[in-house]
Amino acid sequence: MNEKNIFEKLKKLTLEEKIDLCEGKDYWRTRAFEKKGIPSVMMCDGPHGLRKQPTGTDNLGINASIPAVCFPSSAATACSWDRKLLSDIGRAIGEEARANGVSLVLGPGLNIKRNPLCGRNFEYFSEDPYVSGQLAAAYVKGMQSTGVGSCLKHFAANSQEHKRFSSDSVMDERTLREIYLAGFEAAVKEAKPAAVMNSYNMLNGEHTGDSKKLLRDILRGQWGFDGFVVTDWGAMNDRVKAFEAGCDLMMPGGSHYQKKKVIEAVRSGRLSEVDIDFCAGNVAKFVENAGKINPRPCDMQAHHELARRAAEQSAVLMKNEGALPVKGKACIIGYMAKKLRYQGVGSSHINPYKLAEPIDCLDWPYVDGYNEQGNTNDGLIAEAVRMAKSVDTPVIFAGLTDKSEA
Repeated sequence: MNEKNIFEKLKKLTLEEKIDLCEGKDYWRTRAFEKKGIPSVMMCDGPHGLRKQPTGTDNLGINASIPAVCFPSSAATACSWDRKLLSDIGRAIGEEARANGVSLVLGPGLNIKRNPLCGRNFEYFSEDPYVSGQLAAAYVKGMQSTGVGSCLKHFAANSQEHKRFSSDSVMDERTLREIYLAGFEAAVKEAKPAAVMNSYNMLNGEHTGDSKKLLRDILRGQWGFDGFVVTDWGAMNDRVKAFEAGCDLMMPGGSHYQKKKVIEAVRSGRLSEVDIDFCAGNVAKFVENAGKINPRPCDMQAHHELARRAAEQSAVLMKNEGALPVKGKACIIGYMAKKLRYQGVGSSHINPYKLAEPIDCLDWPYVDGYNEQGNTNDGLIAEAVRMAKSVDTPVIFAGLTDKSEA
């Protein structure tokens, strides 16, 4: 990376253009200034698989995305305790991103699991900061070995979804450092991720994207982070404070949110243009590096086999009092056997390259027991009871619905 080259490019931009460079072009791409040597690059969701939407973009998993291998979620792979496995997964997702012209993958997520009702617990590793930091670092190293950037999220203390834009995580300094920041610190120092994503919530009364303490003092000053900071989608609060704090890129783009306020702050002397240069420079450096990635085909079947191995290595048997291996005649009870809950919803919803449901793999008789919404009735229960009585071992598939999970 040529720092002088970045500086020369920034000198060619007006104040308004530098502010625009710090806002996305659209839902997934950075803004281009082709005549001044700054192209546009693309980023996509992907804690456990690439979610690239060619059209109809959203962050809710509503619109279609291209086929990609869906790996076990972080809630599962953390149970492997296997750095090499997470590195292999990161590399595979990076290879799929590179094949599809994606320069940055938004993952991994490594917030501490604190609230059991958090709708994103499935995409976070652990309640333990050491496990989270070690596995996240391995994932980042694997992904970035392909040339594709990785983005740690959500920084920081984001442990619930309820009122996520206004919730306030209040804690003392020791708790913050030893529990909520420790995993991020390890991943930043060991793996040097291309980006860090700030969270929606407040931390001790201040939005994380406005926090100079969090982004400049701790992340950059104490940990040595030299990548760029991107907002979670819609997580920008006060854009003047965000520039001062070093929150570099606002996503998604197209709104020009508080652009006039920023210009007025610079002209009045309340905001230094140096702060804008700093943020614009971080974005430009990322784009400069990302432009050097050459798309190449990847082996999707090999990735599918890796996903299967990851699922096997992540499975945990809590207790076995003679139930396994299954003996005698068996049956399957439970709608989830034919539509398994294998991934999250929203930004983590992957369009799987290949999918085998349990009912496809087990040659046993089957009944629903309940419906897709998780509801049952006397008829479904009676049918399940009759089936269970007709075999030696009834095997029940059960879990949370999409709505309950998220």
